[in-house]
Amino acid sequence: MSKRILLSAHGAPEQLHLVDGPDPTAGAGEAVVEVAAAGVNFMDIGVRTGMLWRDTPLPLVPGVEGAGRVLSLGPGVSDVHVGQRVAWVYAPGSYSRRLVVKASSLVPTPDSISDETAASLMMQGITASHFATEFYPVQPGDVALVHAAAGGVGSLLTQIVKLRGGTVIGRVSSESKVAAAREAGADHVIVEAGGEFAAKVRDLTNGAGVKVVFDGSGAATFDDSLASLGRHGVLCYYGPVLGAPKPINIATLPRSVLLGFPTFADHIPTREALLARSGQLFDWVAQGRLKVNIGRRYPLADAARAHEDLASRATTGKLLLVP
Repeated sequence: MSKRILLSAHGAPEQLHLVDGPDPTAGAGEAVVEVAAAGVNFMDIGVRTGMLWRDTPLPLVPGVEGAGRVLSLGPGVSDVHVGQRVAWVYAPGSYSRRLVVKASSLVPTPDSISDETAASLMMQGITASHFATEFYPVQPGDVALVHAAAGGVGSLLTQIVKLRGGTVIGRVSSESKVAAAREAGADHVIVEAGGEFAAKVRDLTNGAGVKVVFDGSGAATFDDSLASLGRHGVLCYYGPVLGAPKPINIATLPRSVLLGFPTFADHIPTREALLARSGQLFDWVAQGRLKVNIGRRYPLADAARAHEDLASRATTGKLLLVP
């Protein structure tokens, strides 16, 4: 028998229950992996509440990313082998002790990278990579505003912006998060929780505004994010679980700015892209150029507590379930 977290009804964290189920079996093109660590993401909260995966029938097992070891293979698999350490992203059901994953979704984990680090990088690291290298390719000298700069995506995004020669203004919601944002490399840190920060951004940029805003903080920050942009600035808006902004009359957008909603899958549309993007992240970690901050670890049975802590916005770094 294999333990997993089951969601039988949409709603509060209490709807997440630890249950026993039969050991999974790999079909054609699939692998069974033993999960060493599974990432906890805002996407999972959206699934729990019914905002996401609306067409997926209940009950279901949440979670989409993790790292572990291959236990068995189905027919037709040649990309990975039994016993190999691997990581994955967007494999539904990752809140499990054992999981069936499409073999094409698995990436080899280098010996220099721990399972927990690999699990922490797959969703949030690839997301941050997408934002700063492809959606808006940060150039030397660019000034970026990074919301939630002490969080999982924000801290990685801050580091990648710095790797590419940019300057980071990090926004955090409390003084307790300033140190984490500074440690990630933020050049300036704004402490603000109510959505009024554009004036401070303008002061820090001598009135010019920033080249790009990475905003995953929900509808409350949208207006001031827009106001923080300079001419031809780019607003990278993500995180629909926290709320969408009000409808926009495109003709009212100021200063010839660009507004977009980056989609995760567009950064890794092929296996080759997945291997390249994850490989770059692993290389940066191995070289000491990118650091992963694991904020908290929870046993699988405490998935509900992990959701509560993440939703509270009181945490920093990555939250992991460790089966």
